[in-house]
Amino acid sequence: MFTPDQAKGLSMVFLQGLGNEVPITRRVLAAVPAAQLDFKLGEKGRTTRELMWHIVRSEKWFGEGVVAGSFEGDPSDGPAPATAAEILAYYDAHVPPIAGKIAMLSGEKLAAFVSFFNAFNLPLVLYMDFWIKHTVHHRGQLSMHLRAMNAHVPDIYGGSADEPLGMPA
Repeated sequence: MFTPDQAKGLSMVFLQGLGNEVPITRRVLAAVPAAQLDFKLGEKGRTTRELMWHIVRSEKWFGEGVVAGSFEGDPSDGPAPATAAEILAYYDAHVPPIAGKIAMLSGEKLAAFVSFFNAFNLPLVLYMDFWIKHTVHHRGQLSMHLRAMNAHVPDIYGGSADEPLGMPA
């Protein structure tokens, strides 16, 4: 589907996208009030703590899967830490460094087809796009939690009611 050069070039585009998304995700995670971790929207929803941990662990899992060229195991990795600060610290320690590892991957590896739980069999580089979309989806859910709990909702792709366009973050 992709030549190694095309896959490598596409990975650079996705790495730029991740570079843009990581600070946004961090701002949304950091906006969660420490006393609201058990907040939940509806009976079928996750608590805010569970949603935060899903975002953080999934990002780490996707990144490590791209680096390894294999997606195995359960990205949830057990229960979430007790505090929002611990979840954010885990994110800071584990997610941003993955980009450097991905940047070192060869075009051949990025162009190779990889199975994703027998549901998809795509060139490895395309899972970077899946990773970005997965994070954006769940970050949107988390921002809805913030709004519903009357917490500060940071600017994501433009102004929010709490951070109008052009306001310093």
